[in-house]
Amino acid sequence: MVYSREALIEAVSTQMPAKRWKHTLGVMESSIQLAEQYGADPERAETAAILHDVAKYWPVERMKEIIEQNHLNLNLLKHDKQLWHSEVGAFVAEQDYGITDPDILNAIRFHTSGREDMSLLEKIVCLADYIEPGRDFPGVDKIRKLAKESLEEGLVAGFDSTISLLLEKRRVIFPLTVLARNDLVRILEDKI
Repeated sequence: MVYSREALIEAVSTQMPAKRWKHTLGVMESSIQLAEQYGADPERAETAAILHDVAKYWPVERMKEIIEQNHLNLNLLKHDKQLWHSEVGAFVAEQDYGITDPDILNAIRFHTSGREDMSLLEKIVCLADYIEPGRDFPGVDKIRKLAKESLEEGLVAGFDSTISLLLEKRRVIFPLTVLARNDLVRILEDKI
């Protein structure tokens, strides 16, 4: 069964607190704006944005079970639980909501970590998650400014912010995030 936009919104909004749904609305808005600016399909960007945090507030045990039983990225289980909802969200988008577009599924799957060779849609949703209007953290204004000039510049600044925070807190850094950042830096260097 394929859900309409309205049915998706209804189904997803009931799975999170009102504050997180407000964040999702901001990511939807930012995804559409970035898609229009950078030549992606705004409808696909919005669909990925609606679903990007669908599993965010699920119990950790439930996410772990889904990852294990469905042989998803088991490596995630060795890392911060905050990363799990992206993998589970992509699985749920496909299994429960009928999303079959691999680019939308990957935009959901990699919106927290990034990865090498990110597609245009993946970059848009990941960056929208950093810059949506409700976000308020040190450096967000710089990331928003860079996002108006370049998806890659905005994402590098976003990943740098995340990595710096993790370093300050002496936390493990998910390898895909480092690989994503380095890949984007190489892309930017090649443009010079």
